[in-house]
Amino acid sequence: MELGALASPVRKTVLVAVRRFMQNVAGAPHPERVVGARDPRIVTFRLAEGHRGVAVKQRDVYWLLTVLPDAEAWAYARSHGFSVNTALGVVETWDVAALERIEPAVRRAADSSSMRLFSETCDADMATLGIDRGLLRLVRQITDELMLEALELLLPATQYAPLAALARGESVAGAWRELEMCRATAPGPDPVDPDDLAAALLRSPDRAVFVADPHELDRVVTAPGWCVFLQPAQHRLARWESHERPMLVTGGAGTGKTLVALHRSAFLAGRTGGRILLVTFSQRLSVELGARLDMLVEDGAVRERIEVGNVDRLAHRIVAEAEGRAPALAGAAELTALWEETGSDHSPAFLLREWEQVVLAQNLRTLEEYLTAPRPGRGVELSAAERTAVWRAVEHVTGRLRERGKRTLLQLAADASQLLALTTGDLLEEREPRREPYRHIVVDEAQDIHPAQWRLLRAAVPHGRDDLFIVGDPHQRIFDTRVALGSVGINAIRRRLQVSYRLPQEILSWGVRLRGGGPADGLVDGVQELYGFRSTRHGSRPMVRAYDSPEEELTGLVAQVGQWTQEGVPPWEIGVAARTAGLVNEARVALRDLGVRVTTMHGMKGLEFRRVAVIGVADGIVPAPASLTPGEEDPAARAHDLQRERGLLYVACTRAKELLYVSHSGRASPFLPT
Repeated sequence: MELGALASPVRKTVLVAVRRFMQNVAGAPHPERVVGARDPRIVTFRLAEGHRGVAVKQRDVYWLLTVLPDAEAWAYARSHGFSVNTALGVVETWDVAALERIEPAVRRAADSSSMRLFSETCDADMATLGIDRGLLRLVRQITDELMLEALELLLPATQYAPLAALARGESVAGAWRELEMCRATAPGPDPVDPDDLAAALLRSPDRAVFVADPHELDRVVTAPGWCVFLQPAQHRLARWESHERPMLVTGGAGTGKTLVALHRSAFLAGRTGGRILLVTFSQRLSVELGARLDMLVEDGAVRERIEVGNVDRLAHRIVAEAEGRAPALAGAAELTALWEETGSDHSPAFLLREWEQVVLAQNLRTLEEYLTAPRPGRGVELSAAERTAVWRAVEHVTGRLRERGKRTLLQLAADASQLLALTTGDLLEEREPRREPYRHIVVDEAQDIHPAQWRLLRAAVPHGRDDLFIVGDPHQRIFDTRVALGSVGINAIRRRLQVSYRLPQEILSWGVRLRGGGPADGLVDGVQELYGFRSTRHGSRPMVRAYDSPEEELTGLVAQVGQWTQEGVPPWEIGVAARTAGLVNEARVALRDLGVRVTTMHGMKGLEFRRVAVIGVADGIVPAPASLTPGEEDPAARAHDLQRERGLLYVACTRAKELLYVSHSGRASPFLPT
């Protein structure tokens, strides 16, 4: 029901009419049967001048589908049909008229070919997969995958998903696993009744929500859609009764990982009295999460149980409470100067990486531990003598920091986890805990959390059911933190989201090519591929514009953003990003009268906009030269740096829900797809 698309006066009138219908008062709209409807249960209501609601009625349940102008409402009511999937018991919506129109073309193509795509799958197996008996006649005429793909937009997802799996060569069991991704709730003990629409709606939280009074109605129609509806795979993960071990959910851009984290936090808070931490890697993102959680959770007592923060803030608080004062932090310039004092043959950048990615990552405490430790991701081999020299440099820097009473953020996390390990309570019992402050921890943007921070999070919640719920995507990493959770004591069950509901397929495909499409490491042992990542809709291809000078590029940006606002796109639905602070400032000045959001590529993390412009994507700017390790110093580190820079550009570009504009002056960045 796209009430948001209606003019404000019409929307208000519609809501009043629906409230009257629910209360069964005088003047309430009454359902009218539709002559010539494909489904006899469909009715319409006159809800406003020139507008009708379309609903499916079964006994005393009305499923309000949409509100449209009169002619469109009647057409919709006559053309659509509704069924219950016999395998999963969820509701299905069919554009019956469109399928009837395309059927002759499918049959003509079948008459000219002896090939049949599903000739190896018998009718009984099709029935097991919930394929509708009426559709089966058409399915038997499909000759190839291209013909099946042409039908995708006309079929319910529960019909298309198993057919697409079979077409890819999957077995019936593999197709059933694909179909299972369309299940939002655990299967019930009773068999599916294909005539019970109300029961099917209860199993379809992505399509329907039940309201019994006007207050609930107001909540449903005024809250953002993501507060009310979740896709089946998202709903299943967020609202599963209990996970026996830590849960790791991975997925590409726009698959709804953050929504799952938010809804899981709300679900846990609603069923337990313990405290919950919803945590991410940065303070800015934690503020965004807190604002969204305020919209999601209406009950003040439930919301109070959820703390939203970042790992640095958690570490800071634990250390401050233990030591009785706020810890002092060392800055980047101060740290560089201390590395330079060591007189090492290695650069300060090399030594910092070695300290953070090997010593702190593995919590190495002695030279003997360091001499035998693996150095994953470090491309330069170090002899025992060289390792000893590096260790002496580390001891010098940590000693000098200790003398000054200062620490880095990663040292702070390590100290906080040690403090928690000294005295721990048991939150699984109903008594006041001592040092483990949370019953559940939900982690967003997990790919950018350092091993030292993971050890802190593991120590901050007792082992038990639903202790850690983690979401992330190694392909969107913007910091050089790569760790398998098992190595820090987190033995997680893994689930993967594969469908992007934010990106049109054109932006998704272009973004995957930009990212490289190759594997990424972190969070799990081994690597993860982008294989199978797809969208549910199509849109415009990204616009890539080349300019002769930075001045012309800024002029082009102003013209493009101005055109978007003239087309009616609100300024807050437009995001502009650049790699450097200088370019961001120039764009802000140029766009100051338009009121759109302009930020760095790092600042785009966790955001989404209808339309996005990414500027300055030129060679020499992206990748940023200062962020790259010299190849002669450490070729593996340089390769990781390049992938991190690719990931950063990928993150910025995949914030766009509708249109993406990318520009550069001079030679294009080598990352841009050709």
